[in-house]
Amino acid sequence: MTARLQKLQTHLKMASQSDIHLYTAGTPNGIKVTILLEELGLQYKTTNIDISKNTQKEDWFLEINPNGRIPAMTDKFTDGSTIRLFESGSILQYLVDRYDSEHKVSYPHGSKEYYEVNNWLHWQMGGLGPMQGQANHFTRYAPEKIPYGVSRYQNETRRLYRVLDTALAKSESGFLVGDRVTIADISSWGWVSSAKWAGVDIDEFPNLKTWLYKLLERPGFEKGRHNPTKHTAFEMAKLSEEELDAKAEGARNWVQAGMKADAKK
Repeated sequence: MTARLQKLQTHLKMASQSDIHLYTAGTPNGIKVTILLEELGLQYKTTNIDISKNTQKEDWFLEINPNGRIPAMTDKFTDGSTIRLFESGSILQYLVDRYDSEHKVSYPHGSKEYYEVNNWLHWQMGGLGPMQGQANHFTRYAPEKIPYGVSRYQNETRRLYRVLDTALAKSESGFLVGDRVTIADISSWGWVSSAKWAGVDIDEFPNLKTWLYKLLERPGFEKGRHNPTKHTAFEMAKLSEEELDAKAEGARNWVQAGMKADAKK
């Protein structure tokens, strides 16, 4: 065996080895990563970050994600060193780029489908997540109900749901891109599953509702959504508005406390 071939084989072996450690919580952004990890069949360790206690603001966590948000991840890189990943979209891209060589949930780099997946990933990161997050805040966590804020962000979330619903109506496969589930679907699924928490009725969007429950049938989604904690969005969707507000009461206090702490830094 030539030295060049040995070097290549060593590189390939190192590239396939992982030491994935995910620091996360059971939020729409957090479960994106665990769902993808399960879909890829990868081994990984999970640390549950208690965001109600601001664990994500501790110095050790900030070394992994200086922005102090979940999810964050470390892995063994191809040269044996440690690589850090933060921002959920970045983590999803890293995982498929490095570990999905068979394109189970991705498309070859440079293909039209590859760029279409990127379109939807960036759309979710820049639109659906932030807008629905604000709908959550003004609907559930604000110390007082501000009708303008509630209406503004619920309506924008509905508009974005309509974009998804329209795209899925044109899909022959039932997925956002091509003939397979991808990170385009995975990135948005956790947000859509929590529609009721944002004050949005999923029944307004029949294609999106079909997509939501179709993906729930996949073992990777079912297992990944419950890591690191039980995913309760579908149970929450059965509650009345009064019951949901009561559920939000405890969280409202630590959300407000966290905002005050951030403002002082």
